[in-house]
Amino acid sequence: MCTLIIAWQVFEKTPILLGANRDELYDRPSHPPRIIDRDPQVLAPIDEESGGTWIGYNENGVVAAITNGWVDADLDGERSRGLLVRDALERQNATAACRTVERELDTRTYDAFNLLVADENSALLIEYDGRPSVSTLSPGVHVVMNVGYDTEYAIHSARPDASRQQAENGRRLYEHLQPRPAESAQRWHERVANALSDHEFGVCIHGDGFGTRSSSLIRIDSDGRDQYAFADGPPCRTDFERIDEQLASRQH
Repeated sequence: MCTLIIAWQVFEKTPILLGANRDELYDRPSHPPRIIDRDPQVLAPIDEESGGTWIGYNENGVVAAITNGWVDADLDGERSRGLLVRDALERQNATAACRTVERELDTRTYDAFNLLVADENSALLIEYDGRPSVSTLSPGVHVVMNVGYDTEYAIHSARPDASRQQAENGRRLYEHLQPRPAESAQRWHERVANALSDHEFGVCIHGDGFGTRSSSLIRIDSDGRDQYAFADGPPCRTDFERIDEQLASRQH
C-alpha cells in the first residue's frame, strides 16, 4: 500500500476513519477482507504470498495499516512487513500493538515501512529505516505516503523525481482532506473515496506490471458498529462494496 489517510478523533462518536490504496505487483496473489484470526477476531485482506496483510482491524477497535518506505539504506528484510500488521492486530489496544512491533524490530530486520496503529484513545506511527522511530499523532487528519507523512517528506536519492511527485501528492491530499465546517464523518469518508480514485491526486496508479490493486475504507465507531468497504481493484473503476463478515461487537 502506498497511500494511507486517517481522520483520528475528528468526528464525534467516530474516532477513526481510514482510507487507503494498496499499490502492488499485479501478479501477487491476495484475498479480499475476511475474518483471518479469532483471538481476537481480525477482519483484513490477506497477501497470499506471505500470509500477512496490509490493513485491517480487530474486535477491540484497533486498526493497523502499513506502507512501504522509500529510504536510502540498503535493508535486507528477514520477514514480511505484512506479518507485522498481523502481530499488531493481535493486541487489545494501539499502545500494546506498538510495543509488540518494537519488540519484534529488536530481533529481526525488515524492509523499510511506515506502520500506523490506532484505537479510539491513541494513534501511533512507526517509521522504520533500519531503526524504528515512533510518533504520536495528534487529533486530526493525517496522510502517510512511502516518503513520509502530512507535510514532512524525504527525497529518496535512487528515485528523486518519483519521491518529489509523491510528496506533492501527499501535501495536496493533506490540504484537500482537512474537514470542512459542519462536515459529517460520512461525507468526509466519501471525499476520501473520491480522492483515492481521482487521478488528479496521483494515488490511483496504472503501471506496467504494477499499480493500485485495491482500496479500503474503514470506519471505527465508539458504539462498536464498525464498517469496512473494499474495492477489489483500482478505485477509479471498481466500486467499493461493504464487507458482510462482521466482528464481535465491543462492549462499553
